[in-house]
Amino acid sequence: GFLEDGILVQDVSRTRRRYLSSWTFPWDVLAVLPTELLCLLPGVPRVPGVPAARANRCLRVPRLFEAFDRCETRTGWPNVFRMAKLMLYLLLGIHWHGCLYFALSAHLGLGADPWVCPSFTRPLRRYLHSFYFSTLVLATVGDTPAPQREEELLFLTAGFLLAVLGFATITGSISTVIVNLGTAASAFYPDAGPVRRYLRAWGVGGRLQGRVERWHQHLRAQRKLPAEQEALRHLPRGLRAEVAASVHLAALRRVGLFRSWEHGVLRQLVLRLRPQVFGPGEFVCRRGDVGREMYFIREGRLAVVAEDGVTRLAVLGEGLYFGEISLINIKGNMAGNRRTANILSIGYSDLFCLGKEDLAEVLAEFPCARAAMEAKGRELLLRMGQLNTGAEAAALAAEAEAERRLRGLEVALEGLQTQAARLLAQLEASALRTALRVQRLEGRLR
Repeated sequence: GFLEDGILVQDVSRTRRRYLSSWTFPWDVLAVLPTELLCLLPGVPRVPGVPAARANRCLRVPRLFEAFDRCETRTGWPNVFRMAKLMLYLLLGIHWHGCLYFALSAHLGLGADPWVCPSFTRPLRRYLHSFYFSTLVLATVGDTPAPQREEELLFLTAGFLLAVLGFATITGSISTVIVNLGTAASAFYPDAGPVRRYLRAWGVGGRLQGRVERWHQHLRAQRKLPAEQEALRHLPRGLRAEVAASVHLAALRRVGLFRSWEHGVLRQLVLRLRPQVFGPGEFVCRRGDVGREMYFIREGRLAVVAEDGVTRLAVLGEGLYFGEISLINIKGNMAGNRRTANILSIGYSDLFCLGKEDLAEVLAEFPCARAAMEAKGRELLLRMGQLNTGAEAAALAAEAEAERRLRGLEVALEGLQTQAARLLAQLEASALRTALRVQRLEGRLR
């Protein structure tokens, strides 16, 4: 396929026409021509002429690099591919150096001195000796026979210089792979180092430091990504919603509140949710705290505990939600915007967090969800004795009175608008009559 306006075209006929009209087609044809058949002509050397006759195969090198670039950008293991490509280049460089060494040995005479390739009868043994010799030279081991001639000295010196350049390239490539591995990990997972150094600087005991380290280890082991918003921030909003929905939509549908909501609405809601992970024995919220967000349980279990922090009053599981009482305005709520319960994570709990402003936007668009949340919150407040029914009735009566007055004001405003429109029409008619009288008077004077 090929890209057209950024879209991958995979139509075979269009791909064929584009390829035949491109500059790569004649180069590919030249690269696959069987030029080694020229060795069959009279007067052409048989075996020594074959490598030179196959030199047209090197015209495929740009296509090879193009294939490497595409594989590196599309594979799921780019660092492994880079290491494999580096090893391929290394073996290929040793092979070419061994071929040059054997060619020089054949020119000087096989077995003429200890430095050149011995005159083995088997070609495989000659190749293995040449490959081994080149490996020693390019690895700068130095366990090679001393050169005896000027050609040998020049060849060995050039080999050592290539080895220095090769080692620098290999070291840089491996360093890049290691840095990329660290960058990929830090892009998704928070670094525990600064927290450890902070606790150590203030002399905090090892127990709290151990909890922090276990929390970071759990994130990596279970592939939890609390920084996914940072990873997706450069995508356009529609594509970001698609990516977030493909990851979290299945878990979001397990929440009872969202089961009847439309797919498009959930796609927009998933952009407002922030994943959070709480460790064992960690309080998600405490009674009396100011509520700024509500939570949806994706995985794990949480306990509603008494003031002693040990006695369990209830256990919340997957698909439930809590914390909405302090965010929505329930008439007669004596707690106001304060938390009404202590929520403790039993194990590692994976939650979705929804902020107060985002919740207000969602409930404004879906009054049915707001009514369901208010009904559940009212039931919980009644059970805990935090609902003042007298204040609730007074608030409802005041709201009804305000609504009645608002309707009266709307009716009065409509009446005033009608009168103003009538007066404006009368004024325009009076102005028109005055203009006509002035025209008639001017005509008489003339």
